[in-house]
Amino acid sequence: MEIEEAVALLEKNILPVSDAEECPLCKAFSRVLSDNIYAQINVPPFAKSAMDGYAVRAADLTGASKEAPVSLQVTDQLFAGDWKDIPYRKNTAIRVMTGSPVPQGFDAVVMQEDTDYGEDKVLVYKAVLPGKNYCAAGEDIKKGGLILERGRKIGRGEIGLLASLGFSSVKVRRPAKVALLNTGSELLMPGQPLSEGKIYSSIGHMLSASIKNAGLEISTEKIIKDDEKEITTAIKKALKTSDLLITTGGVSVGKKDLLPAVLKTLGAKTLFTGVNIKPGTPTTASLLDGKIIISLSGNPYAALVNFDIYFYYAAARLMQCNSLRPVRNEALLADSYEKTTSLRRFVRARLDCGKVYLPSQNHASSVISNLTDCNCYLDLPAGASLKAGEKVQVWMMGE
Repeated sequence: MEIEEAVALLEKNILPVSDAEECPLCKAFSRVLSDNIYAQINVPPFAKSAMDGYAVRAADLTGASKEAPVSLQVTDQLFAGDWKDIPYRKNTAIRVMTGSPVPQGFDAVVMQEDTDYGEDKVLVYKAVLPGKNYCAAGEDIKKGGLILERGRKIGRGEIGLLASLGFSSVKVRRPAKVALLNTGSELLMPGQPLSEGKIYSSIGHMLSASIKNAGLEISTEKIIKDDEKEITTAIKKALKTSDLLITTGGVSVGKKDLLPAVLKTLGAKTLFTGVNIKPGTPTTASLLDGKIIISLSGNPYAALVNFDIYFYYAAARLMQCNSLRPVRNEALLADSYEKTTSLRRFVRARLDCGKVYLPSQNHASSVISNLTDCNCYLDLPAGASLKAGEKVQVWMMGE
């Protein structure tokens, strides 16, 4: 099965999160909107000045120049935050500052640099067109307009937009809950004494960081020994409190690779396994109790590659937010890659200014030390070797 076929099966069998909750704007970053957002006011709500200068009627300044300035009577002044109903009269001006209101009848602002800075009367040395240095009411946002669509992930731009409209809270989807079980009797948590035959678990920490960064929640995160009973109990318990379960390790064909047998005993339906990808060919997706289980390799890099493919498609479907899907790009290969493989291969790389660089020749599945220099995967077709300068496909790494 190809990756794209596996993804389609995954998406088809995921039940999206439907619960919604009201969220304070100050905590809404990275959340996903559950409703469309419509503007409840104009932005700006009133006509305002974009410059320090004088509010004028443009028609009063026809022909104004340095040699033939136009004199206007200054009838009042306004600062940002002021509000006065000042009627327009022919050949009058109002002293204004950036952000101050521009009363009805005045349709432009002359920069103070184009005047003599007069207080009672001002000489204007330059004609202006209507709308010059002037922000009309609703120039940025019209009241009643659709501003943000449901399913959008809230970033800083969205936060600013919502704040400008006066929203103190918004309705967002409940974050999907992800359970993360790392299997392996050799695994220790960082901070524990490192005894003989043991290693520190790195996979779980990498995946946990990515899950949280995507705006989802961790419902369970633990290390499980290579014991069939313990794995079975952990899976049953994790599924009760999660929308998605991710396991690492124990998914291949070794004597202690117990995941396939456990999932079969539990009655899980296999959606895919043995996909055309290297590393991580044994990666499996199953369906149990209406929930998806993604079982990844115990090798850190193999686990990360397949996580970055399947998790983000799953997260996008769960949250009904397309921006969570993996990003794919076309670029030029800067460094040749001569090695061929019978399977489609994902090679760690770095995309910079439209070119793909291979920062290391060590591409072993157990190696993660060079990942800090990488931000993408080179998608190498089965049987292909690539020369520098060729167009290639890359998948951007998760964060």
